[in-house]
Amino acid sequence: MTFPLDRLVFDPRDVDLSRSPLAGKIAAETYVLGAFNPGMTRLPNGNLLLMVRVAEALRTPIADGHIHAIRWEDGDYRLDAWPLDFVDTSDPRKFMMRGGGWKVMALTSLSWLLPVELSADGRGVVAVHYDRAITPRASYQCYGVEDARISKVGERYLMTTCSVSPERHSTTLYSSDDAMEWTLEGIVLDHQNKDMLIFQGLVGGKHWAQTRPLGDLYFAYPPGSEWRAGPSINLATSPDALHWKPYDKPGIRPHSATMATARMGGGTPPILTDAGWLSLWHGVEPLGVVGIYRTYWSLLDRDDPSRVLRTSHEPLLEPAPTLTDPIKALMYLDNVVFTTGIADAGDHYIVASGEADLACRITHVPKEAFL
Repeated sequence: MTFPLDRLVFDPRDVDLSRSPLAGKIAAETYVLGAFNPGMTRLPNGNLLLMVRVAEALRTPIADGHIHAIRWEDGDYRLDAWPLDFVDTSDPRKFMMRGGGWKVMALTSLSWLLPVELSADGRGVVAVHYDRAITPRASYQCYGVEDARISKVGERYLMTTCSVSPERHSTTLYSSDDAMEWTLEGIVLDHQNKDMLIFQGLVGGKHWAQTRPLGDLYFAYPPGSEWRAGPSINLATSPDALHWKPYDKPGIRPHSATMATARMGGGTPPILTDAGWLSLWHGVEPLGVVGIYRTYWSLLDRDDPSRVLRTSHEPLLEPAPTLTDPIKALMYLDNVVFTTGIADAGDHYIVASGEADLACRITHVPKEAFL
């Protein structure tokens, strides 16, 4: 499918590391591994805000027989050294500890969130607000703050993020009255429940959210089922956006007829349309280390979002090598589009995505695409 606008609007070259929260804090050179996976909302002034994940990485993570990780501690940043004999470095984004009875990893980068203000149509950058950056503030964020998703519910902005630490891989909540000054509300979902997307409106007087619990064990559906066991998009409800109860019915599940969505997770916070809640989500086809990430969509019942009224089995967005070709020297993986934000723009939606875990992509999608 072709779109009237489909371009990269922000990439690692646009980040000024002299204004990074890590600048002057560690005795090692860093660079921007990726500026990607932007949460998005419309500001009170009509412009769009991207909350860009900046993965700031060590230029030379391996030295003296060790691989190093950046860690926040009590307002400062430190470097930890791990012997190379103890780790697997096949994935450029992380390293895995060898041995033990379960998976343990560390990162060669630390992520923080950079507010980037776009024009109302999303075509260009208006301002980059380094003074409003979101950085680790608690021990449960010591390895970084990742992948913001922003919802506006009434007059209140709610932003979920993934907070990474040895304590837990948790979902944290921020709130704001203007989408610029954010208050950290704390942990709202515990270990490895990623891609939490708060619906942009109440359902039956309650907050609703899509969640995606992860694990290494799933129980099989019976032979002949239309569903495939594995990561799926679940639902939860809350009276206040802080205390969440899992919903008893399942949400969006992988179909057994295709491997393209064998692994799935949330994309954009669901937005209410005349036909129901529009949810854009990602499906991952197994391939190599990372897989192929594509964006799909579903329409959910406005009164019971566990009821899927319609689903697209053809991808809405696919990885776009033509967009990343000008910055291919910066790429460390491909085959990934990870959609993270949506805004109404009249006859079309403005959709924000991370492209190749590298840059921010803006796409204008006509509303007729969802009919």
